[in-house]
Formats: sequence, structure tokens, C-alpha cells
Amino acid sequence: MSFQLDQIEHLRSQYQQEMTVLRQTFDRTSDGTSAVRRRSAVVDRIASQLWNMALPENPSDIALVATGGFGRRELFPHSDIDILYLFATPEAENIYHAAIRDINQAMWDIGLRASPAARTLKECDKYDPDNIEFTLSLIDRRFLAGSFEIYQKLQKDILPSLLQREWLNLVHRLAEIARARHAKFGNTIFHLEPSLKDCPGGLRDYHFAQWFDLLTYLHENKEWPRTGSALRDQRGDAESAFNFLAAARCFLHFRHGRDDNTLDWQSQDEAAANSIGLETGGSADPSYWMRTYYRHARAIHRRAILMMDALPPVRVSFYKQLRRKRTPIPATDFFLEEGRVDIAENTQLSDSDGILRLFASIAAHGYKLSQTAEERIAEALPVLAIHMPEGPFLWNCLREILLGPHAAHALRTMHALGILEMLIPEFHGIDALVIRDSYHRYTVDEHTFLAIDNIHGLLQPTHDWERRLAQLLSEVDRRDLFLLALLMHDTGKARRTGNHMEQSVELTESLLARLDFDAEEKDTVRRLIRHHIEMSGALRRDIFDLENIRDFAEKIGSPMKLRMLTLLTYADIKAVNPDALTPWKAENLMQLYMSTVNFMDRSVDEVRYHSDVDPTLLIRIRAVVPAQPEELRQYLEGIPQRYLQTRLPEQIRDHFLMASKLAEEPVQLELRVLRQLFEITVITRDRPGLFADVAGVLSAWGMNIVKADAFANDEGVIVDSFQFTDLFRTLELNPEERDRFMNSIRDVVLKKVPVDQLLNSRRMNTWHGHHKLEHDVRLEFDDESSSHSTLLQVVSQDTPGLLRKIGLTLGLHKFNIEVALIDTEGEMAIDVFYVTSEGKKLNPAQREALANDLHKALEGSPKTVST
Repeated sequence: MSFQLDQIEHLRSQYQQEMTVLRQTFDRTSDGTSAVRRRSAVVDRIASQLWNMALPENPSDIALVATGGFGRRELFPHSDIDILYLFATPEAENIYHAAIRDINQAMWDIGLRASPAARTLKECDKYDPDNIEFTLSLIDRRFLAGSFEIYQKLQKDILPSLLQREWLNLVHRLAEIARARHAKFGNTIFHLEPSLKDCPGGLRDYHFAQWFDLLTYLHENKEWPRTGSALRDQRGDAESAFNFLAAARCFLHFRHGRDDNTLDWQSQDEAAANSIGLETGGSADPSYWMRTYYRHARAIHRRAILMMDALPPVRVSFYKQLRRKRTPIPATDFFLEEGRVDIAENTQLSDSDGILRLFASIAAHGYKLSQTAEERIAEALPVLAIHMPEGPFLWNCLREILLGPHAAHALRTMHALGILEMLIPEFHGIDALVIRDSYHRYTVDEHTFLAIDNIHGLLQPTHDWERRLAQLLSEVDRRDLFLLALLMHDTGKARRTGNHMEQSVELTESLLARLDFDAEEKDTVRRLIRHHIEMSGALRRDIFDLENIRDFAEKIGSPMKLRMLTLLTYADIKAVNPDALTPWKAENLMQLYMSTVNFMDRSVDEVRYHSDVDPTLLIRIRAVVPAQPEELRQYLEGIPQRYLQTRLPEQIRDHFLMASKLAEEPVQLELRVLRQLFEITVITRDRPGLFADVAGVLSAWGMNIVKADAFANDEGVIVDSFQFTDLFRTLELNPEERDRFMNSIRDVVLKKVPVDQLLNSRRMNTWHGHHKLEHDVRLEFDDESSSHSTLLQVVSQDTPGLLRKIGLTLGLHKFNIEVALIDTEGEMAIDVFYVTSEGKKLNPAQREALANDLHKALEGSPKTVST
């Protein structure tokens, strides 16, 4: 039958009135879940009325079934109406063709966008991999009208049989579609204007998780779940996420008057102003509102990814089934099975040490947690929180995680489970924090993880500038401190106002105290965080202007800090958005680094401290040495600024106090044990060959010098520092030998014992290893960088005794070392000396003679000299 016009008008009027009330209720409550349920009920009633009018005899060979979103009772204001006309036989389809056409037309006339399908029971029992959407729509089915007996056959017989029979193909095809959709959106939830429906972490991912859990439950239990939903959601994350997304999508539909699911910039402002989806009333800040969105999207996306990762292979050979085994992860309650970390069913988690060791393994190998393992860890958080370690043990665990090649993956997992915030509460403030502009694509926490990923990605460089940055990374001796600074560098943004660098430092201070760092380690982390945008700022100025380079170099202080800052700037910029680090900007970054490091190395002797020029430094140092102000001024007078920029005030104080005792003991020594190195500082009056003699003592004891510097003030007091590794672990395994080691240096400096005597007695300690790469000797003289010294740069193979040979050669020519900067890059030594002859620069003849003798001393290596 055809419907009468007045019947259609009456139903249309009813529907419009219901939608008006629904809109008013939503505007008042912003309850999206109730809104979609209410619209589903309204359409249920209209569809049933149309059915009864079109087929008053209520035939027994056809049924009307709600499917898809309509079947789930999730009809958004402008969503299509998915309905299925289910026939007992093919003949029934022909019989009721006219009535079905009239019902569909009437729905459109009323204002309902019907999306009908017609199938026989037999057709519903077929799986079409090219039309998986139809099979998925049947998962969310509901009886509306017609023959309940036919619907029961679909419900109890056909559909369970089909889904169990095709379970593996279904879940794999479902995952394939989800992965393709994720790839379309760059495999990230972070978009400036996301689609609430299709983006990763959107409603499609939520329904994917529902379908996957339901299919798995049916596969394992051979029956439908009794609760109506098999979704594992112990913490309620999925339900609260759906409630928020439902409210936001209803808002968009009402706002645009159509099925538009894109959360554009203006919609975000308006949704925040109306607190859409939030429990609080009034208005909210758009950044806060988007922060809530990202938190929910992250929870949904993570659940979907876990399910896809846990899929069994389509085909498993009998051999592989026999070979399948569980490998315990040492010192934890977890095991590894087919590349995923899981936990035995009855294990009680209470060992926080084991949890941290687990994440160290994840950082090292890139393992992924199973959904069960994640849920068990989340459940155990209250117990684990009581036993979380602090001090050196916590730092050792964090350090191992940060240094792992998959550190960002491990940190993301810890963050998602709440463990990272338990260890570092200061990090919680940037959880899903949005910097709302068109430049910053990622939330602050994700930006941080991407920055750490960018650093570890340098281990496999693809561009030329990445290879150069990778070389810088290999020269960073405290990569652990660098990565910790990177982890904390933006935590101050949580406070929203003020200088976020200083606020990040302030937040980091409490962490450094808990980790029991020494003053030097704290200073390294503080400096990196405090200056982490300095290089980005310098890139906005003329990087070829010498004054700009000078200002930047003075602010940074030392080449090691510069290396770290260059790497941090690279990682920071690249993590802002995928297009932020252009090749041009990367080249400029490297150019700025090269210009600055060259300036630092070539201006050390030029820039010296004088109290009448810079009294502020004297005031700062006097804060830790309140007595003896005149003696302190004399000690600092004329000392290179490089010394002051690379030492803490406390270290300068200690050196001053040592220098003040030279009248009592003419050689002052300080041996410090760093985490990976030893450092010896020698303070005494200058004399010819002193630097070479100390280097000789270290060589005689089998020590490998990796860094050194030598400075002198106007009164001829020298401060020589050597950082070295103990190749034979002499000092580590024999603490009593430290006194003998120190006495050896003192005796040689005082010329009580010839250094050659020590060298001859310890020939057996000479290193006999093989170099991976041979480096020719290269000498470079420069008379331009300093007004009163000749700069000599020696690049050579790093071999035992190298520094002594150079020092002896300089001594033979009676040249004075004003400043020495010693560095090692892999197996290559790069040593810079500021040299004078009787207080003047070297003349060309002196330079040539020195070059010849240096090449002879360095075992006749190939000659490369530039002037």
C-alpha cells in the first residue's frame, strides 16, 4: 500500500517535535549518550508504525531488523538509519517488494535517512571479505517488527555459526581495515582538527574494540555474552570515553545540521564554551577541553592497538605450535611469548623493582605488553605505589630505560599505565596538555616522547645532517643526563604562565633531589633545561655574524653543553610537527653549531676574566667564599673565561682554597670519581713541561685520558684537569693504590722522580689493541683567533702517551702552553693548545720546526699541516 499524505505529515510532525525536545534537553545537559538512546527509541516507534501500516497482516516470512548504529541504539542526530529486511525465502522478497519500497520512501519523507538492506536467511550465512561491513552490521542487530521466529533463527543459529566459522578471517579483516584507516590519518591521534568518528582513537576504534571482544568471547565460549557487551573495561576508560565522544558528536551534528564529524577549530571553541562532555558546568578553556579529548582518544586507541597486536596468525604450522614457548624475563613475574610480554594468571604483582626491570627490557628490546599484562599492572598500581624506590636505585632504573633504543615506547607505556607519574609526579602536569596553535601538533607529553625517539633515531641516520648529528651524539659522555633533561624540558608548561624553562627547572629540582644527584650532575640537567630554546632563538638571527656567535657562545659556555644543546634543539624542533624541521633549518642548525664550537675553541685564550671589566662573576663566587675577597680576586684575575664557564661555583671555591695552600704544600691534588670516569685536578705554580709530565704519569699508570684542559691566571698558578678511564681498574679494585697514584703525580710535578722512570717500570701496561679506523696526523696553526697566542690543533689517532709526546715536543722548543683543551671522539684525539714563545706568537720558522718534530714524535705518521 502507499501511505496517505496526512499519515506521513503526522509522523513527520511527531518526529520533528521529538527532535526539538531532544535538542533542548541536550543543550541543557550535553548528555550525548542519552541523546542517541532517545533518538533510537523515537525511530524505533516510527519504524514500527510504518511497518504496521504497510503490513497490517504481520506476515510470518519477513522481519524488520535494526543493524549498525541503529542496532546499538546509538543514533546520532543526523546519522543514517541502518535497517535490514530479513526474508525466510527468496520468494518472500518478491512478495513484499512494493511494501518495502513504500516504507523506505516514507522514512525519507519523514526526515529519516534510511540505509536499507535486504537479505534472505541463507544469504546472511555467507561471509564476503569484500563486504565485511554487512557482517559487522549484523553483530549489532535488534528485532523491530515482523516475524520474531525468523529473527531468532538469525540470532541463535545462523549468526553464531557464521561468526565462529569465520572468526579468524573476520578479526584479521577487521584489523586490516582499522590499520588502513589509521594509516590514512598518519597512525596518530594528534590532529589539529580531528574526525571524532574516523581518526585513531575515535568512535570507529571504540566499536572495533567492542566487536573484537564480542567475537573473541563468542569464539571462546560458543555463546553470546549474557551482559550484552563483552568489552573488557575494568577501569571504565572506554565507557567514559564513549560518553565524551557521544556528547561531542551530537554537538557537531546539531551545530552543523548534518552528519559532520570534524572537530574544526571554531567547533572546539564553542564546545569548550559550553563544556560539552564535561562534568563541570559553565565554560572551559579550549586547550583544557581538547586535553580531555586527547586523553579519551588515547585510551580508546591504545585498547584498539593492543587488540590488533594480540591477533593470532592466520595460519600456524604444526611445527611452530610445537616450538611455541614462554621465556621468563629475568627478575620479574613476566614472560615473553611470541614477542609479547604476558603474566601468569594467578601471579600477584607487588614487586615494584620487577616492574621497573620489565620496562628496562621493553626499552632495550621493544617488547609490547599484552592487554592482560597491562590490566594486571593497572590493577596493582595502589600496591606498587607503596614500594616505589628512590635514590640511586631509582636513577639506575630510569637511566637504563632512557638509554634503551626503544625508550620512548617504554615511557609511553609507563605513562599510559600511570607508572611514569608514580615515579615522576612532576610529569603529570603535561599529561595530554595542549598547546593550542597551528604549529604545535602534539600534546606536550607526546612531544616529549617524540623528542626522545628522535635522539635514538640518530643511531640509524638517513640524511647527511642526521649522520653529522649522530657523530655529535657519540661524543656526549653523559647521554643519560641529556635524556633526563629532554624528558623534563617542558614540564614547566603545565603552569601555563611565566617562563616555562625556569618553571621546568624548578619542577626538576625535586626530582634531582630524590635521585640523589651530585652538584655537577644537577648543574648539567639544569643548564640544558634552562637554555633549551636558546639555540632556536639564535637560529632566528644572522648565524654568520661574529657578534651573534660570540653572544651565543658566552651564554652556552662549553663545547660539551653546546653538543647537547644542538641535539636537544634538533629533537625538540622535529617533535613539534612532522614538517617543522626542514632540510634548510637542519643545515642552519649544523652551521650554527660549527661556527660556535670553532669560536669556543679558538677564543679561549682571548677571553680572560678581569674583575674591573666583569665584577658580577666575582660577586657570585664570593657568595660561596664570603671570606678572603681580595685573595679570590687575585686568583681569578686573568684566568680564561672557559674555566669559569665550565666549573660550578663550588668547584671554583674548592680550587681557590687549594691554591691558597700552595705556600704550605706546593702541589695541590684533587681526585674525583665520576660515574664513568676519574678526574684529577692539579693546582701548582707553572713550570716548563708540567702538562706533559702529568700526562706521562697517567700514561704510566695505564690510564686513558679522554678529556683534559689547562688554565693559568696572571700570577702563574695553573689549574690542569684530566678526565680518564682506568683501563686496568687499578684504582677501582685497589682503593689503597689511590694514595700511591696521587704521590706519583706529586713526586713527578716536584721533580723528585723522573717521569721516564715511571714509564719504563710500567711498560707492560701499554695497550696492544687494534683500531677500527686509522686516523692520519693533522696539524693546524692559527694566528688569527688569539691576539697573543698561536693556536695549534692536533688531530691524531688516540693512543696511550699521545698527550705526553705532544707536551714533550712543545717543551723541547721551550714553548709555553697558555691553555690546553683535550678531547676524544671515538678513536680520534682532537687536542687544541694555545702556545707562546717568550710571551709572543710563534713565527713561521718556529711553526715549521714544531710541525716536523711533532710528526717525528707521533711515529712518522703521514704529514698534513695547514696554517
